[in-house]
This record gives sequence, C-alpha cells and structure tokens, in this order.
Amino acid sequence: MATPWSELTLTRFPADPRERLRAWDASDEYLLRHLAETGTELSGTVVVVGDRWGALTTALAAHRPTQITDSFLAQEATRANLRRAGVDADSVRLLTTQDPPPARVDALLVRVPKSLALLEDQLLRLAPALHEGTVVVATGMVKEIHTSTLKLFERIIGPTRTSLAEKKARLIHSTVDPSVDRGASPWPYRYELPEDIGPASGRPVVNQAGVFCAERLDIGTRFFLRHLPEPSGAARVVDLGCGNGVVGTAVALAAPETELLFVDESFQAVASAKATHQANGLLGGRAEFRVGDGLAGVADGSVDLVLNNPPFHTHQATTDATAWRMFTGARRALRPGGELWVIGNRHLGYHLKLRKLFGNSQLVASDAKFVVLKAVKQ
Repeated sequence: MATPWSELTLTRFPADPRERLRAWDASDEYLLRHLAETGTELSGTVVVVGDRWGALTTALAAHRPTQITDSFLAQEATRANLRRAGVDADSVRLLTTQDPPPARVDALLVRVPKSLALLEDQLLRLAPALHEGTVVVATGMVKEIHTSTLKLFERIIGPTRTSLAEKKARLIHSTVDPSVDRGASPWPYRYELPEDIGPASGRPVVNQAGVFCAERLDIGTRFFLRHLPEPSGAARVVDLGCGNGVVGTAVALAAPETELLFVDESFQAVASAKATHQANGLLGGRAEFRVGDGLAGVADGSVDLVLNNPPFHTHQATTDATAWRMFTGARRALRPGGELWVIGNRHLGYHLKLRKLFGNSQLVASDAKFVVLKAVKQ
C-alpha cells in the first residue's frame, strides 16, 4: 500500500500466499492522504477504531496511535504488519472493544464497520473522551456509508458532513459538540428466545453491539437449535464461531455434564456468549470462553463434537475461506468418531467441502433455505 510517507507491505491474518483480497482498500488510502494533505495535528492521543487489518495503525505508527478493534484476526494482522514494517510493538497500543477506552482523545479516526450497532456502541463509549479540539474523521466505501451512518455521527458527536467520493470511498467529518444529548447506550441488549426451539426455548439471550442478529434470533440459528444433537456424558463440545452463545448454551441446558468451549474471533461475541451462559444460571466451571482464530490452540484429537454456523462474508467480500479454515480446524481437533455439525444456506454447498475433507457428509435436516449437515472423523 502506498501511503504519503512510505510503501507498506500488508497482509491479512492468517497470512495466505493464495489470498487475493488485499489488507486495505481505497478508504484507507483516502483517509491517510487527507491527513497528510491537510497537515492534521496528530501529536496528541490518536485513536484508530475499526482498522480492519492494521493498515491505518501501521501507516500512522510514528504517531503512537491506540487501536480499538472487535476482531482478534485484525489485531493479529496489525501485530504482523507492524513487525513487517519494522515498528516497535510498544509504540502502538492495541485495545479491544471490551477494554476501557483512553480517557482523552485528540484525534479519532474511524473505519466505518459493517454493523451500525457496533459503531453506535463505540462512539458512545468514546464520546466522553472527546473535546472541542478533537479531530474526528471516519472513512469507508460509498456503499458502506448511509444516511443512518451520518445521523449516528451527528447524534453522538456533533455537526457532520461528508467529502466527495474518490475511488468509491468517502470521508466523514464531525465537529465535536459537547452539548449534544447522546442518551444512554442500549447495549448490551437482552431478549427472550421463542418457545419452539428445544432446550433453549424461552431462555434469555444477551447481546453486545455488533454481534450477528443482536436484536432477534436469526432463522438459521432457530433451525439449528431445533436439530442439535444431545451429547452423552462428559463430552467436550465446541461452539465454533459462537456469536451470542445460544447454541452452546442450549447444549449445556440439555446436557449439564458437557464440557463446553465457546470460541469466536469477535471480542463482542465472546462477551455475549459468556453473558448468555450466565443469564441462564450456568455458572459452573464446565465452560470456557475464548477469543481466537477458530480452533487454533485446541489440542489435536481432544474434542467430541463441534457445532458451527460459519460466516460466508469477510466484511463486504463473499468468501468460503473462513468456513474452510473452521472445517479443517474441526477435523484436526476432533477425536476419531467425533462429529462436526454445520448449519448453512443450501446454496453454499458445504456438503461437498465436508466430503472432501472428512470423506463423508450426512444430511440431518433441511428446509427451503437451510441444511444441517454432519461429518464424522474416521
């Protein structure tokens, strides 16, 4: 990536030489170019929110920025890109969306996320640290910035305007108005599950901002909950890509002796899963909550059952790379005879991937839109 100050070699995480998706886009370049051309003051506390693969943080490393991200993968990509650029890791502060934000922010740079709720949550958390001299600039592709996005900045920060588009990217400029009435944050959000979904029927769910379908149960998970296996004895079960943890919680309610691992690359998701688990009175020590890259770090042949609803988007890009990594990780972590259960849209063809990887794939249930598949490690 060419920046106004240097050329950077950037990769996503985990790095894959076959990966055709870049670790930056035109919106990153636009923001950096704007900062250089306008001579924006960056000598104070610089906070970068939502940096997808560390491009902004790495380019601005000389200003010792603080990065705030919800993504474990983005944080690891940032670490790798900083090392590649020869930057001392101590010069950049890496925080998650679950960490307390800096007490004072002099320049707030935002990469607009896909989730408007996550943006709302982060702006509300950061607003008390802003002052009348704080520079607030956000960036995103034109298709990612909507009227609702601008209204959110206006409501929480102050007067807001947009730039002209360049290479299908746009900037958002907000002026801090300390007198705005931001209101209380609606997050985390809690609701009760419907009554027709098995052991989790009528149970509470707790969602942090940005978690998939945070305000209601999505139809795919609803279908999955109706067809979950019931593990026997003290089986070790993984809710892989756990989101708000409702799938793993349903298993725990049906089989209390089960040892559960909830794992997701989203810090918000894992916090939601833990809160959902606790809200259902499951306070024992038979559950672990881990933010990470799928099943990396889980010992080979140590798991009896993996439950998975894999994403098929990475930000705005449609890709099966994440699903493939999840499936291969599951095969490695499963014991012989262990099972991977997957919920997915019919058109994604996951049965072909499972047959290629496991040598088998069984249709457990289906409707007009979804399939539940089972693969057994031989």
